[in-house]
Amino acid sequence: MALLRKINRGLFILLILVALYVLLNKTRSQMAKFSELKKDEIEAGVEDKPDRDVPVLICASEERIGASMATINSVFSNTQANVFFYIVTLRDAIRNIREYIDNTKLRKIKYRILEFNPMVLKGKVNPDSSRPELLHPLNFVRFYLPLLDIENHERIVYLDDDVIVQGDIQELYHIKLKAGHAAAFASDCDLPQTHEMVRSVGMQVYIFVCVLYIYACISHGVSMYPSFERLQQTTYMGFLDYRKEAVRELGINPSECTFNPGVFVADVAEWKKQEITKQLEIWMTRNFREKLYSSAVAGGVASPAMLIVFHNRYTTIDPLWHVRHLGWSPDAQYPESVLQEAQLLHWNGNFKPWEYPCVHLERWEKWFIPDPTGRFSPIRP
Repeated sequence: MALLRKINRGLFILLILVALYVLLNKTRSQMAKFSELKKDEIEAGVEDKPDRDVPVLICASEERIGASMATINSVFSNTQANVFFYIVTLRDAIRNIREYIDNTKLRKIKYRILEFNPMVLKGKVNPDSSRPELLHPLNFVRFYLPLLDIENHERIVYLDDDVIVQGDIQELYHIKLKAGHAAAFASDCDLPQTHEMVRSVGMQVYIFVCVLYIYACISHGVSMYPSFERLQQTTYMGFLDYRKEAVRELGINPSECTFNPGVFVADVAEWKKQEITKQLEIWMTRNFREKLYSSAVAGGVASPAMLIVFHNRYTTIDPLWHVRHLGWSPDAQYPESVLQEAQLLHWNGNFKPWEYPCVHLERWEKWFIPDPTGRFSPIRP
């Protein structure tokens, strides 16, 4: 009997040990599955997480490389966000850009240099303009955002190279776009109330604009009032040739305010969905054949196509995030109060801050980094 009790006790202990072993293995299996599940969730979270970087695209031509570096420096210096710069250029400037960045404080930035192939513009751009610099291939990079070799970003900020950013770029980047809008621009109806740039433009140019405005109004069948007051703002009649039937058929009032495509935020997915690039190319091709806007007062052939495609189809940027026309005149200036409040300054026009004469050059020089190779130097008296 004593032996039997010992055997039973041993079997009971063995049974408990087997049960514990089975339970332990089952627990390990469950923990492994749980671990894999959490791993999958974490990896899925990385996939679904919005952009951790603020992607900024800027073009850098060889002849204006210092301007692009000043823009980049102003963006990088005024934000705590992780900014990733996509620097688009032509093949001849790639080496110079790398040298400029690697040998200055800009070596700290995160960036990628992208080469733009100007052959995509063949048959789309007329070689005639009162301002030949506006025909530079890099002026059309903004048309091809989804086709560039960029990461899978939901949106991207585009900046011209004659821009200085004084605010935190992530504020502009996180602007809420309206449903169905592929981009956000600054409306020329929202210029600061103290804006006096147009009044300083040469009288001959002003009279010429007035004549064209009157002709456009008569041809388009619209009232000329309030006529000359509206000329103090940038309007469609300054970009499109309303003598052409194709332009009149657009149904855009010539006195309607335009927007400036030198600074914008693009929703890449919506851009692809609406085939914005294809639409822009259609108007480029039409202008190449019919000259719908290449001879317009405002000059250039990049802006008009965007003005047509995005007409009444864009979200408006806060005016302080695009205080522009600093390059319209070498004499007229903004009040200091406007300059201090401005989050972004844009020297669009003929008078650039790296040339002379120009206005508010001290605002630009604050962010200019001398070219370590000596190829680029601002023109000063």
